[in-house]
Amino acid sequence: MSGIQRRWHEDGKPRPYTASATFGGVVWACGQVPTRADGSTPESLRDQVNVVFDNLEKVLADAGADLSSILKITVFLANLDEFDEYNSAYLARFGDLTLPPRTTVEVARFRGEKRIEMDAVAATK
Repeated sequence: MSGIQRRWHEDGKPRPYTASATFGGVVWACGQVPTRADGSTPESLRDQVNVVFDNLEKVLADAGADLSSILKITVFLANLDEFDEYNSAYLARFGDLTLPPRTTVEVARFRGEKRIEMDAVAATK
């Protein structure tokens, strides 16, 4: 289908999926995990949330979007008992921006020390 723009990951590592796809002014960002550029994962959930947002913001910026243009966000947590800690970091990251619709679900079996994954749909600016 013409008009679809797919963007590969900045680090150049081969993956079986693209970092994002854009069509008709809408960006679909792939799931972002709390892995830093050096391959490490922070220990605390608050720090993991911030790394996920760092990664998401890079993908969105590359596609011409940002946090203010998110239309829908989906969050996968390893443990919903940690919702308050995650939500506090989530709200802090959005600051004064209008919060987008959000779905948060508990999932099992993240790889390694990861406790969160987040994907988003956003409008291009």
